[in-house]
Amino acid sequence: MKNSGVYVSDITAAAGNKKAGSINKKAYTADMKPICSAQAAGNAKSHTHADSIYESRESGTSFKRQAYIRLMTVLMWLCAGITCALVIFMVGYVLAKGLPNVTWELLSTKPSYLSDSIGILPDILNTLYIVLASLIIVLPLGVGAAVYLTEYAKDKRLVGVIEYAAETLSGIPSIIYGLVGMMFFCRFMGMQTSLLAGALTLVIMNLPTIMRTTQESLKTVPQSYREGAFGLGAGKWRVIRTVVLPNCVDGIITGCILATGRILGESAALLFTAGFAHAVNGVIDGLKSAGATLTVALYVYAKEQGEFEVAFAIAAILMLLTLVLNIAATLVSVYFKKRRSY
Repeated sequence: MKNSGVYVSDITAAAGNKKAGSINKKAYTADMKPICSAQAAGNAKSHTHADSIYESRESGTSFKRQAYIRLMTVLMWLCAGITCALVIFMVGYVLAKGLPNVTWELLSTKPSYLSDSIGILPDILNTLYIVLASLIIVLPLGVGAAVYLTEYAKDKRLVGVIEYAAETLSGIPSIIYGLVGMMFFCRFMGMQTSLLAGALTLVIMNLPTIMRTTQESLKTVPQSYREGAFGLGAGKWRVIRTVVLPNCVDGIITGCILATGRILGESAALLFTAGFAHAVNGVIDGLKSAGATLTVALYVYAKEQGEFEVAFAIAAILMLLTLVLNIAATLVSVYFKKRRSY
């Protein structure tokens, strides 16, 4: 019983301690409530102040950003407008000055010192001859080089050297091409001053353009097309000829049109290699003899003879040819993209 009394007293004491603890806890909680409320109010006030500062800074930054964006937009539109205005002014001025002087007599006759008449028929024919001769030579070389570099070449260092050489060729001034063409083709090769020498000089000038456009077009053909053709048992050349080239013909045609535009607009190189004769010849005889293209004739009439009306007429014809070529390049690209999507 003694032990049971002890146990009862222990239990009573423990219960008293628990009750006292709960009373102390309630008192502590009651005492801490005002403190916590004050701290919460202080934290909320500090957060509100920080948010207001952040919002003010954000509004200032947003205003500056919007002002910067609007300024850049205005500047871009201004630059685009000035560029378009300059192009429209130049094209319109040349056409307005040149088209009234374009007559059938000018287009269908050759110059005659006896009758004191001016005609540009020989210049038109020479331009046609030199464009055809240049494209016939440069297209197989450029496309073949691009196919080799993209599909066959394994040595990346060699590919890099060839591409660097091609890019260097595209950056050389045309007058240097003219001097080199005169020394090599006209004198060393014995071609004299002729349209063929000028055409070969233009081949070197336009080779990087054909190579680059063809390479980029070849890289756009999905690799799965090649793998599928190889899986069917086709050889390397058959895959290139029947699968790869038909799917990148738009890039090849675009490069051809761009090269044609550069050939039409070239004059400095042809002054040293093709000459500036105004004689009507056939294709074979014309390539063997000297002759002036439209751009060279433009220079001769404007600079040497002071015939500015004829010069503006030739400029208008060249401008129209350039516009036609650019439109043709755009239409060809759109046509093949639609065809490929189908």
